[in-house]
Amino acid sequence: MAQVLFLTQVLPYPLNAGPKVRAYHMLRHLGKKHQVTLVSFVRPDDTPEAVEHLEDICHAVHTVPMRRSLWRNLRAGVKGLLTGLPIVVARDEIGEMAAALRRLTREAAFDVIHADQLSMAGYGRLAACLAQPRRPRTLLDEHNAIYLLARRMADQEPGRLRRAIMAREARAFSRYEADMCRAYHAVLTVTQEDRDHLLTLYPPDQQTRMATKFTVVPISVDPHQVSPVTPRTGGAPTVLHLGTMFWPPNVAGVLWFAREVLPLIHQQVPQARFVVVGKNPPPEVQALADDPRVEIAGYVADPTAYLATAHAFIVPLHAGGGMRVKILDAWLWGLPIVSTPIGAEGIQVRDGENILIAKDAPAFAQATLRLLTDPALRWQLRVNGRAWVEAHYAWPVVYHRVDPVYTRLLESVVI
Repeated sequence: MAQVLFLTQVLPYPLNAGPKVRAYHMLRHLGKKHQVTLVSFVRPDDTPEAVEHLEDICHAVHTVPMRRSLWRNLRAGVKGLLTGLPIVVARDEIGEMAAALRRLTREAAFDVIHADQLSMAGYGRLAACLAQPRRPRTLLDEHNAIYLLARRMADQEPGRLRRAIMAREARAFSRYEADMCRAYHAVLTVTQEDRDHLLTLYPPDQQTRMATKFTVVPISVDPHQVSPVTPRTGGAPTVLHLGTMFWPPNVAGVLWFAREVLPLIHQQVPQARFVVVGKNPPPEVQALADDPRVEIAGYVADPTAYLATAHAFIVPLHAGGGMRVKILDAWLWGLPIVSTPIGAEGIQVRDGENILIAKDAPAFAQATLRLLTDPALRWQLRVNGRAWVEAHYAWPVVYHRVDPVYTRLLESVVI
């Protein structure tokens, strides 16, 4: 049994966002074999009950408040420009986290430091340095190839200033991400595509050596915790989007669907409703509700009632990286899905059998219309999607791929 220090940027419970799902089930798996100390940032809406739940699956849980302000954002912008750091990395340099790691590395001798997401990579390196003279092994879990995500967002950004800022972040992330993956002893990615994209950050003569650090472990879920939703009969045909609405790719995807796809749908099914469920929708998304057929629900603690009305669950993303957990969730719920190719990137799918894939607005409208008007197709995708996620993305099976990585790390621990 190893002593593991596990670092997260978001408290990994409740399971209402993709990064939380990844970290939570990773903790469940590691906690069966090792003594895991979780250190996580927390926000004002994180509850004591969530921390207590995590204490049941970890040896210990320590939290640090995430501090955000306009002053911190401005300071991060200046520091990023002066040092070449990504601005969002500089923004989250919090003294209390460094102090917590300094205290914990004095109190315990950790064998492995597991940094969850690139946002915690700097803290993982700091903890490894503080642990001297013992030299713990380090593992970085890359939920996304962040530099690629930033690049795609820059390409989609219509405003010149915002596009320039995002392009600058993409360049900064390409350097930072390459440095961090090089510094860690092992790196996990959630898709083969992300692994390949990250390897392109290195010169050809370094790629073979770097490739030995990488292991692909998909994000997985727990089918035993989620039952399929019973569809509600009657009511207007309904298209549902569910996802955090402060995440720029989600915002861009919803606006694209509402402005370019929904009018095509209304030409054939004028009564079709579009419902957006997700935390902190920005003003431009809220303004979509000027059409009475559009509902912007905001954050919903239990979305079951909305899920039951969905004739089509959409993933209209044009920027992203890693895996979209919302597709795994929709399969668990037994919902019929329409996604862009980028939305489904990194996930094993069977177009036409357990999901519909559509690239542009006319194709996305036609795929959505098929689900709104064809009950047999909806049922086929509901049944096949649930069976697929149970067979391919259940965490007790998938996360065993982490065990050989930990074995290699532990065999090389230097005392």
